[in-house]
Amino acid sequence: MCIAAFAWQAHPLYPFLLLQNRDEYHNRPTEPLAWWEGCEILGGRDEVAGGTWLACSRGGRVAFITNVLELHTLPEAKSRGDLPVLFLESTKTPKEFAAELIKEAHQYNGFNLIVADISSKTMFYVSNRPKGEPTLMQEVSPGIHVLSNAKLDSPWHKAQRLGLSFKERLAKHGKGEIPLKEMVEKLMRDTVKADESKLPHICSLDWEFNLSSIFVEVDTPLGPYGTRSTAALTIKASGEVSFYEMHLDKDTWKEKTVNYHIQRLKS
Repeated sequence: MCIAAFAWQAHPLYPFLLLQNRDEYHNRPTEPLAWWEGCEILGGRDEVAGGTWLACSRGGRVAFITNVLELHTLPEAKSRGDLPVLFLESTKTPKEFAAELIKEAHQYNGFNLIVADISSKTMFYVSNRPKGEPTLMQEVSPGIHVLSNAKLDSPWHKAQRLGLSFKERLAKHGKGEIPLKEMVEKLMRDTVKADESKLPHICSLDWEFNLSSIFVEVDTPLGPYGTRSTAALTIKASGEVSFYEMHLDKDTWKEKTVNYHIQRLKS
């Protein structure tokens, strides 16, 4: 489970600004934020399946994904973490990639995928749930959006809470620079959980309750599960990219920031 709030073509300084929490079992091997060897992809990496939950490229492409909360999953399904990588490695436009993905989306467990190209100012959203319905593909409109574990901008407690706080913080800073670390600390460490009446009632209520906060912490029979990394990604109109990640390394939180300039947007 993950949650992301992002501003798309809605800020005079930042065509794209994103905050994201990645929720996963703490013992799942993961590589922190870095440039991937042999390619131009920047992001964290799941060492088990080899994919990612959020990454960008030197050419100005961005992709991120969340799982859809569902009661039953297919053990033989393809890894959802491959989808952002496939987009970043391709030369297809976001629309072309989304249209191609529709043909094989049924081979994956429930996902929400966002793919974007900064230079062409295009962003598309793809979801293969609810199961049994046609795969959803739509262009993302300019504005502020939240993606959790249901469809884009679904009115879940944590999504509404993060969306409201995100809008307030952006309004506070107006047209100026956004302090990323402050945004992360104020918004992404929120542990307030939902009332039972506001849970989606898909899985067990205990599990849904534990997942209902923006920052997740829960002990399970398989070990600790919850938010193990937080990312803040900003891209300026000038092509300047700043990717900040705070990740859990064993029991210690570590920070890293990578800055670069999108190649095609250089003047």
